[in-house]
Amino acid sequence: MTKLLPAVVLVAGLLLTGCAGTPKMSIPDSCAFLNKDTFVPTGNQQQQAEQIAKHYQEVADKVAPEVAAPIQKMADVMKDVSGSSLGAKSDEQTKQLAEQMNKIGEYCK
Repeated sequence: MTKLLPAVVLVAGLLLTGCAGTPKMSIPDSCAFLNKDTFVPTGNQQQQAEQIAKHYQEVADKVAPEVAAPIQKMADVMKDVSGSSLGAKSDEQTKQLAEQMNKIGEYCK
């Protein structure tokens, strides 16, 4: 039993550090990643909005925090869009998305 204790501690430590999340990309790496992103949603407008929201969320989890913040806001907007009856963006939501894209553009010139 005492020989198992160090192994259990090691495994628990690995699990805990794994739960802490993966290191985020640098800003230049994040911008390069975004420039290579070729995601294309499929289905009707509502399905596409849902897929885009999920994709934005996944991207926000990977990139530098400075770039992730506007992407996360875009994901939130697209979640709202996907929850609408038609899955269509309102003028205000389109404006919000453009504002966030401009914020990303400030880092990725």
